[in-house]
Amino acid sequence: MSIIFSYLRLILFLGGMLIGIQLPMFVDQYGKSLQAHFIESDNSLNEFRDEAATFFDGDIEKLISHYRASPDRVFQAGGGSIENIYRRYQILKRALAEFNTGSWQAYAQALFQPVTDIQREVRDSYSYAVKLDSEAIVFGLACGLIASVLVESVLHILGGVVVRLTRKPRSMRQRQPPRH
Repeated sequence: MSIIFSYLRLILFLGGMLIGIQLPMFVDQYGKSLQAHFIESDNSLNEFRDEAATFFDGDIEKLISHYRASPDRVFQAGGGSIENIYRRYQILKRALAEFNTGSWQAYAQALFQPVTDIQREVRDSYSYAVKLDSEAIVFGLACGLIASVLVESVLHILGGVVVRLTRKPRSMRQRQPPRH
């Protein structure tokens, strides 16, 4: 039985390691997708920047207000569209700047505080690849170790609880009459 647990422990470690090896590639793909969305958003805003530069000293907020204040419903709706494009641009600009501040910030954003639709897009189209560089190896070993330690600890705790629940209290063991 102990050999089975040894193999299960090994499988758990390797599974955690394989997951960990994928993290750097996922974060890389998230960053590339974030950058591509930002560039697209930036390009979508160019025409409106030109209008804002011509009529409102480059202030896009004033351009949006002007469209919204128009009595023409088409222009009002256009103001909403421009505002959506501008807000998306601002979100992506902040996210990309944060992503590019350092490795840990990139991991934190991609895994815990992503631009949700971009993370979903990357997750849905993620191509599993192994890029064996030092970062992937470190993450792989760390994830394998963490998975192994966590599961092993939980199993030990559960085993201790089961033993305590199934063991009779000392007072009951001492009161039993001796067998002849």
